[in-house]
Amino acid sequence: MGENVDLDSRYLHAEKDGGVLRVRIDRLERRNALTIEMYHGIKKACVVAERDPDVDLVVITGTGDYFCVGGEMGDQHEGGAQIDRFTDSIDLTPFVQLERCPKLVLLRINGMCQGGGLVMTIMSDVSIVSDRARFRVPELLRGVADCYLGGRLAPRIGIARAKYLLYTAQYFSAQEALDMGLVSRVVPHDQLDEAVDETIGWIRKTGPAARRALKRDLNRQLPPLDTGMFQDSLSGAECREGFTAFVQKRPAEWPKI
Repeated sequence: MGENVDLDSRYLHAEKDGGVLRVRIDRLERRNALTIEMYHGIKKACVVAERDPDVDLVVITGTGDYFCVGGEMGDQHEGGAQIDRFTDSIDLTPFVQLERCPKLVLLRINGMCQGGGLVMTIMSDVSIVSDRARFRVPELLRGVADCYLGGRLAPRIGIARAKYLLYTAQYFSAQEALDMGLVSRVVPHDQLDEAVDETIGWIRKTGPAARRALKRDLNRQLPPLDTGMFQDSLSGAECREGFTAFVQKRPAEWPKI
């Protein structure tokens, strides 16, 4: 029996067991969309792992047919008073922390993965994926110029494919994600847990100090993130219209440039 870890969200279930901190996203009624508190909780999990010498890996997964479809767009957050949304802004998101955490971050992608879920994928270290999973990059449908996609998607899969996925926002399969180098490994759905445990076993046979140093060295080669662009986009008219259109379930009516 593992030790429960409180991540300050009722939709995140975390347990530390056998050197692994496992985090499960459990908000099926919203397709595992992440509230502000959930974003903060995933970030907290990385910090907990970093500070715990007994933890080697963080594993993040979803529930049911969804891994994560991105952030909550209907403003149905949890009202956590401990989070200052106004001053912390995008610092609440866990994406940079996934890269910064010296412990490896492994994603168990059990189903639909898009938006913030896909950003977590490209900023994690290893991803084990069910063959049932589907992917999409829908940010431009919402009028969002996402700096994490801008800074991490093209280095992972190439600029031509990155532009196509961003500009068309089309769904693609787990096998296509593997073929383009977006994810690490795809397995039959009923073998997902076995493949995750097998991969964790392989990783834990390697030297932890060397892993930590190499993660830092590999990530040093990544381009900087244009957070100013992202902030400007989130406060702009296109983003307001994109979110409103999504909530109202209609095509966006983009303002003239």
